[in-house]
Amino acid sequence: LVKTHNLLTTRNYIFGYHPHGIMGLGAFCNFSTEATGVSQKFPGIRPYLATLAGNFRMPILRDYLMSGGICPVNRDSIDYILSKNGSGNAIIIVVGGAAESLNCTPGKNSVTLKNRKGFVKLALRHGADLVPVYSFGENEVYKQVIFEEGSWGRWVQKKFQKHIGFAPCIFHGRGLFSSNTWGLLPYSKPITTVVGEPITIPKIDNPSQREVDFYHSIYVDSLIKLFDKYKSKFGLPETEVLEVN
Repeated sequence: LVKTHNLLTTRNYIFGYHPHGIMGLGAFCNFSTEATGVSQKFPGIRPYLATLAGNFRMPILRDYLMSGGICPVNRDSIDYILSKNGSGNAIIIVVGGAAESLNCTPGKNSVTLKNRKGFVKLALRHGADLVPVYSFGENEVYKQVIFEEGSWGRWVQKKFQKHIGFAPCIFHGRGLFSSNTWGLLPYSKPITTVVGEPITIPKIDNPSQREVDFYHSIYVDSLIKLFDKYKSKFGLPETEVLEVN
């Protein structure tokens, strides 16, 4: 977990996490556990990782998620945390969601963001600052079978995504005893999560589409700059470009 700027405890924040990867391991390890010392790096900030509401319908799993400060990624939960829980709160939203997970593969740096503007509208309604976050290596820890657009496999995935909220992926990692066998353990690749500079957002009760688009464009530019600034430091060539879909 890499900190680039201080966060004020007098403000609330929405972290946009990119990319989703298969499981969002960087988001979970860095913001729902103390594995990388999030409370020491951002003292006074309470992180809440947002995930699918369906995960909270399963006993035991629900309690495990809640113990890590994980909340449903729905409007009621986010509104409560940003308006009735004081300041110093940071909600982590994996913006690309299930759609982004379908395209994650080692060696590819792309995000689903062009038409994802709901998190910007929420930030404006609550006056919560937006913070771009990029995890280098998130796509490297699993290998996935990518179905092309128009194929039967992609059709099935999109149907699941539409009706259930997640897209089933065919993927594999390494086995338990050897990296040369297939299994569900992630490959031994580093994931480096870089938390960028917060973007100051005004509080607007009913933001117009023009205002949402304006701050969304600022956010996209900030994410690209964050990627370009740190890509060579974490193993990518200077020629690597972040693909924004």
